[in-house]
Amino acid sequence: MNTELPEDPQRRRLRERLELIQVRTDKATSWRESTAVLRSLVNREGFVPIKAKLAVEDLEFLAGAREDVLSFAELGLRLLDLHQPRDAGGITSDTAHPILRCRSCMWRWPCPTFRAMSDAF
Repeated sequence: MNTELPEDPQRRRLRERLELIQVRTDKATSWRESTAVLRSLVNREGFVPIKAKLAVEDLEFLAGAREDVLSFAELGLRLLDLHQPRDAGGITSDTAHPILRCRSCMWRWPCPTFRAMSDAF
């Protein structure tokens, strides 16, 4: 007898999208070091008048980077809205520091979801 529930299609699609973004990001070259040099080249119009050699993976990453970052920011905000502390309502000897639980998953605060987000960001 199979006791596993079928995977939720929305959850599966979200996981696939996040994994695709992760793969695309891993293949693209980091621009962190290049941006310091490029900032010094900004002209009076506010642009950097240079030509750069970019790999196909870099172009694919840059093409969707803005939307991906906006999506991640929205995801992070929504998760923060779901996973926030609330008073557990228990009796404690330290009234200044009551026992807190996550409003969404009811784990002791900080919950595993919040800790994972905090570590990642």
